[in-house]
Amino acid sequence: MKKIFYSLLFCLQITTLHAQQKSARLIVRGDDMGYTHSGNVALLKASKEGIQTSIEVLVPSPWFLEAVKMLQQNPTLDVGIHLALTSEWDNVKWRPLTTATSLKDPDGYFYPMVFPNPNYPGQSITENSWQLGDIEKEFRAQMELALKKLPQISHISSHMGCTALNEETKALTKKLAQEYKINIDPADYQVIPVGYEGPKGTPAEKMQSFLNMLRKLEPGKTYLFVDHPGLDNEELRAVSHIGYEQVALDRQGVTDVFTNPEVKAFIKQKNIQLISYRDLVKTSK
Repeated sequence: MKKIFYSLLFCLQITTLHAQQKSARLIVRGDDMGYTHSGNVALLKASKEGIQTSIEVLVPSPWFLEAVKMLQQNPTLDVGIHLALTSEWDNVKWRPLTTATSLKDPDGYFYPMVFPNPNYPGQSITENSWQLGDIEKEFRAQMELALKKLPQISHISSHMGCTALNEETKALTKKLAQEYKINIDPADYQVIPVGYEGPKGTPAEKMQSFLNMLRKLEPGKTYLFVDHPGLDNEELRAVSHIGYEQVALDRQGVTDVFTNPEVKAFIKQKNIQLISYRDLVKTSK
């Protein structure tokens, strides 16, 4: 009887594993934790009550310490260091953790943009004489502070594409991720980036376009969806930059999508497996 039992158990495990391999797998990543209190609250809500599977934290940001407390109270959440070299908002700014002279604007803040933007002429990193040595020092400082505060960190990501200034910065980022043992790169696991399939200007459009995206996910493949949860409140209505003024409305829409019961039910119906960055490593062994 024992042999029969264990044989059936083994078959069940193989069947379950086979079904998981056939399922579409999806990482739902929420970026920018630390940029505002409202963002922190929304990001935590999207993970605890919704479909979000990874949170990216901005180490130099003004609400980083609150983010740390929230994440320390939820140690099972998958967390990434959202490496940052910019401070894009007009009414709230942050500075490098290091001296990083070549990465600062005349007021000592990060530049608002990584690449040239007609709304902010001359105020991007690439329009100024950035130094690779300054970037390395800054990235190291951000990684070390984050890892000191949050041992559950598993990976890094890039805020506004700052790690891809050129091939040197890409290689530097990879080297540091390996050195600090947080090198879970979706590209190494054939993860496919996806976005909204359709318009996303209103909350209703976001919802429909997110569902459209889910419909297109193919069994056996792994995908990554990225957005920025927030709350439509007085604090976030004061956060904007030229060209992106409706931040509160836009990011509340993301929170609504990530926590929507219809979205959760659709994911279950389509047998889509929600996974984290850490799960990429587990399932590849």
